[in-house]
Amino acid sequence: MPPSLTILPDPPPPPTPVGLIAGGGRLPILIARGLNAAGHPVHGLGLASQYDPELPPLCATFREVGVLRVGSWGRTLARIGVHHAIMVGRVDKARLMHDPLRMLRYVPDWRTAVAWFRHLRHDRRSSAVLTAIAEELEHWGVSLMDSTAPIPDQLSSAGVMTRRRPTAEQAADIDFVWPLLMQMLRLDVGQAIAVRERDVIAVEAVEGTDRMIERAGELCRAKGWTLCKGARAGHDRRSDVPTVGVRTIELLHAAGGRCLAVAAGDVIMLDKDDMIRRADELGIAVVGVPTAHRAPTIHTAPKSGIYVAPAGSAVGV
Repeated sequence: MPPSLTILPDPPPPPTPVGLIAGGGRLPILIARGLNAAGHPVHGLGLASQYDPELPPLCATFREVGVLRVGSWGRTLARIGVHHAIMVGRVDKARLMHDPLRMLRYVPDWRTAVAWFRHLRHDRRSSAVLTAIAEELEHWGVSLMDSTAPIPDQLSSAGVMTRRRPTAEQAADIDFVWPLLMQMLRLDVGQAIAVRERDVIAVEAVEGTDRMIERAGELCRAKGWTLCKGARAGHDRRSDVPTVGVRTIELLHAAGGRCLAVAAGDVIMLDKDDMIRRADELGIAVVGVPTAHRAPTIHTAPKSGIYVAPAGSAVGV
């Protein structure tokens, strides 16, 4: 049974203030800039030891908060009259969720401890974590927004985005593995699979895409493998939207990968123009796979050696 689609309200009109709950990486910075450009005052909450120091100057107000103190997030935003928030940025979920000393290293507030007991004792997947956080914020009158709303120009597009095109072998690998990726996403296991010659090399789980790329490179010494990344049907865009960037491209190249396939419209491409430029420099093809993709056959044109993809295929343009 396919997951139900999460319908989120339209973003509030400017100059409505928006809270930004920020983990690590460049995504919170791009979000803050997008909100500012649209006329929204940004009130930042930076997760301790996670957020980028470039973020605070982009915010009208800024406060550092504990990673497991969700009750304080909602209380802080409510006190300054903020009722809409975006939650983005990298958090090391493996260290946070599976550290036996996590309650000592990351002391939770009371409301977070209650939410943990209520929601996360038996299911700690990203969707369960998001539900617990969203419910706690709603208790304070703060609604989480679609995290991609301020950055529509940073989303993946359909077709080949680089000058370099996938080889016929890479295109066939995408067709082979995409249905498997969709099943894995439906189960909320991870967001990416590495494949070469119709053989799955590695599957992403709690370690994240970067570490999975490194592991795939250790397992597959032959260059030319493909990384496929997507979002499950009905993915809740309030958090954990699949993200790639320049670092992804550089890690992929170092590990021997030479093709990146992402779900069109469902994956954030950080600094998209720079990312595509870097991919071309390193000889990596970047492809946006349409959501209607159902593993069509990709034919190789005779004599020319240039493959021809039927309409609707992963690499059709």
